[in-house]
Amino acid sequence: MFSGGYMTYIIITMIFAGIGSLVSKRLKSKFKKYSQVPMTNGLTGAEVAAKMLNHYNVHDVKIVQGQGFLTDHYNPRSKTISLSPDVYNGRHVSAAAVASHECGHAVQHAEAYAWLGFRSAMVPVVQVASKMQSMVFMAAIMMASSTLGPTIMLAAICVFGVTTLFSVMTLPVEFDASNRALNWLDNTGVATGVQHEGAKDALWWAAMTYVVSALSAVAVLGYLVMSYLGSRD
Repeated sequence: MFSGGYMTYIIITMIFAGIGSLVSKRLKSKFKKYSQVPMTNGLTGAEVAAKMLNHYNVHDVKIVQGQGFLTDHYNPRSKTISLSPDVYNGRHVSAAAVASHECGHAVQHAEAYAWLGFRSAMVPVVQVASKMQSMVFMAAIMMASSTLGPTIMLAAICVFGVTTLFSVMTLPVEFDASNRALNWLDNTGVATGVQHEGAKDALWWAAMTYVVSALSAVAVLGYLVMSYLGSRD
């Protein structure tokens, strides 16, 4: 039953962890590369963000400097764009790309972008499911041969199903934010030519981190479903 296939689960997670690590390293490399390409207009990431928000008449979002590296994010609850120091103060292509991407999320929020709404609504449920994953998964392993095995396995599928759905729903949100950012950078002339291509390249690798995460979640969920169906034969 399921306990016999535990090694398969380990292999799946290790494979995607390895792929995720490679993509993450590539993203950092791209960020470093384009942080060496200055913006001809001399704008910092914070100034790019302010300019984009103003363009879309979004005046209720704060831009603050956060901490760390590539920790940039938009918080829809507090309506705050937090930019890491190098992005907030940077006058380079990487800073412009990341700042405008986060503004893309703020614009999504202002325009009631459906996928962002669905994703935000799932956050409370996903937080609970994430905390339950390890516990339910271990229970499924230990009780695989008992009469409660199939029931616990089904519970594990439901829990992992929630987090998988969240990962998949994140993809259109992230890709749309990047598209908004790139279109705005190009249409307004803030970043064109080589600068625009650099921003596009950097954001593409950023998006790949979410793609790998979603594929990993789908693979694990698929494994659990197949194990559950196999236990019923």
